[in-house]
Formats: sequence, C-alpha cells, structure tokens
Amino acid sequence: MSVREQIFDAIEREEQRQKNGLEMIASENFVSDDVRRVCGSVLTNKYAEGYPGKRYYGGCAYYDEIENLARNAACDIFGAAHANVQPHSGATANFAAYTALLRPGDKVVAMSLDHGGHLTHGSKVNFSGRLYDMVPYGVEADTGRIDYDKLEALVEAERPKLLVAGASAYAREINFKRMGAIAKQVGAKFMVDMAHIAGLVATGYHQNPVPYADVVTSTTHKTLRGPRGGLILCTSELAKKIDSRVFPGAQGGPLMHQVAAKAICFAEAKMGDFKTYQMHVVENAKVLAESLSNLGYDLVSGGTDNHLVLVDLRPKGVTGADAEHALEAAGMTTNKNKIPFDPMSAQVTSGLRLGTPALTTRGMDADAFRQIASWIDQAISSREDAQALHQIRLAVDAFAQQFPMFCLNGERSQG
Repeated sequence: MSVREQIFDAIEREEQRQKNGLEMIASENFVSDDVRRVCGSVLTNKYAEGYPGKRYYGGCAYYDEIENLARNAACDIFGAAHANVQPHSGATANFAAYTALLRPGDKVVAMSLDHGGHLTHGSKVNFSGRLYDMVPYGVEADTGRIDYDKLEALVEAERPKLLVAGASAYAREINFKRMGAIAKQVGAKFMVDMAHIAGLVATGYHQNPVPYADVVTSTTHKTLRGPRGGLILCTSELAKKIDSRVFPGAQGGPLMHQVAAKAICFAEAKMGDFKTYQMHVVENAKVLAESLSNLGYDLVSGGTDNHLVLVDLRPKGVTGADAEHALEAAGMTTNKNKIPFDPMSAQVTSGLRLGTPALTTRGMDADAFRQIASWIDQAISSREDAQALHQIRLAVDAFAQQFPMFCLNGERSQG
C-alpha cells in the first residue's frame, strides 16, 4: 500500500474504533458534521497572517468576515469585552496570556499538576515551569478540594504577579469570584484556564470566570464540543497586548479553517439543545460517580460537580496504567491519572480519570452510564483474563453501535 492508502486506511480504522467503543477521556468529544465539514474546507489553503483589517497577505476579505464572526460570537457567549480566536491550542493560548501579563522570572501561584492542575500551570518540563517562578497550590488530603482560606494565606505570603485558576483533573466547581478577590488583595492579575469546563460555563452549569478575571483562556474542544484549538478572552484594556502576544508573539498565520469551525461551535453553543446537553453531561457524571462508588471505588473529593470523575484505585489494588490497559482491551478508552499525593509516577499512577462529554454527545443517558460503570468494574476485576475482556468488548461494541457518533444542529446523524 502507498502512504496515501495507508493513511486513509488508518483513518477508516480509527473511525470504526470511535464508533464501536466508548470514549471516556474527559478532554475529548465528538464534533458536529458542520464542524468537521468546515475543518476540511478550502479555508485551509490560505495564509491570513495578522488580524481583520490588518493582514499581511492579500485575498483575506472573507477571512476577516469569518474571524470577526468568531470573535463576536465568543464574546457574546461568555460576556467578554474582547476575544482572540487564533491560538492553535490551549497551551499556545496560555503562553500568550503569560507573556502578556508577566516577565520571565515573575512569580505565579497556580494549581499543581499532581493535584489536578495542567501541564502549562507550572510543570517543570513545560515552558511555564521553566520561564516563571511557579508556586503550586493543591487540594486537601482529607477532602480532595481546594481550601480557599489556605490559598488566600499562600497568596498573601508569596505575593505573586499572577494567580491562575483552572484544572484538568478537578471534579469540583471552582470559586472564581473568591479567587479573583484573593488576587486583587495583593495586586496580582487573575487568569483562569477554563479549557475543561468551557461548555459548562457557556450554559450556566459552572460559574463564569469572565467577570472576575483579567484573562480567561480555553480550548474549543472538550465540553465546548468544537474543533481542536484555543481561545483567549480578556478585558478591553488588555486586548491589544493579548493580540500582539498571540501574533506575532507566539505563532504566525492562524489556521483559518479551525477559526471558522470555532465560529460554528460558538453558534451551536447558543442553541437551546446545547444547554440540555450540558445538563446531561453533569447528570451523567454524577450517575457514573455514584455507580462506581456503589461498586466500592474511592472517588477523589467523594464525587463530582462537573463532567469528570477521578477514581482512586488503590483500594482495588490496581494501578491506573493497568486499569487503562484493561479497559482499552474491553473497548473503553480512558486515561490513567495521578491523584493528589500520589505515590506512583505519572507513567503508572494510582488513579483513573473518566469523562462524560463524548458519550453524552452520542445520546447516552443515566441508565447507559450505570451499565458502563458495571463494565468498568468487570474489566478491572478481570484485567488478567483476556477471554473475559474480549466478552466485555463484544458487549460494548454491540451497545455502542446503538448510538451514532455525530451531532448536527441537535439532531443525531450517522456522520
């Protein structure tokens, strides 16, 4: 087979994997047919370096129109004064935000990756940990939750230039209003990375950080259910600086097919059925958490307020890596994840992170998630029994095929 043939064959096999399995990674979702169509459109052919009305190439009139639609829609959804829709990723958005607010070596207080934060919130292997003086905060060992009084004392003692909120594996609602007040007390800027919960914020199922933060960054996939890419929202005072740190500060030409797809996802987020979808995302996560708890699993923080569940596997005598492998063999895609105060390495872990956005997009309800919890337990319990895992996979495949993958304007389609 030629390279071209091999690529299309791999895509076909991946499509079948997604259709026939259960995608439960909290940061993943299924986009609508419209988003997929725009991502593969002729917009990928054109350079549009710069911003609307100030491009460095000719032929950008339609791209100006598209980007303005995307920016205005993002501001409308979240109540922001300014939006930059060009970042290629959430990490790029965070890089641009940091460089707009900080100088190298400045002190930043942000959530530890080990306690549920994000790679770009200070990990020493990431630019954030290499360029800035990062001071981590975390959760309490007994509750699995942020103690805002202790965070306030830490910020008072450290007096950082920036306080960062947001997480990738924290199952509880974050009090942005309180954190904004804490930052203000010491004259620090306040930045929120809402990548995981943007869809919940857009529909009122999580507190909106925009009124309290100087800068809000996000991805447009995950709960927002758009194309892979980044987004920055900020005050009007910071608009010019943020834009300059995205281009030319962090990247060159924007991926305009992605920008257009972001506009589509923002439009979809304004539809009434999107709010209903987010309600079910949260409800399904609670059902999944309760079902796993009833099966004897320990949950970090005891449950969930959002789209994810973080499971402590130590009482079951299994590592996150082993659980992930067993579940994949049984047709369920998850990810191993460190839990707070985890004695295991990031390649092994004591935890498992589970999310409901993708399967909720496919129309799975509370009863479906009760069944899924049962399969998770069976697969983990049978992790060394290849035949048992195969039988679970057959059941999972038959079940998954009842639920189409893609959603277009709230209506299910086979994609």
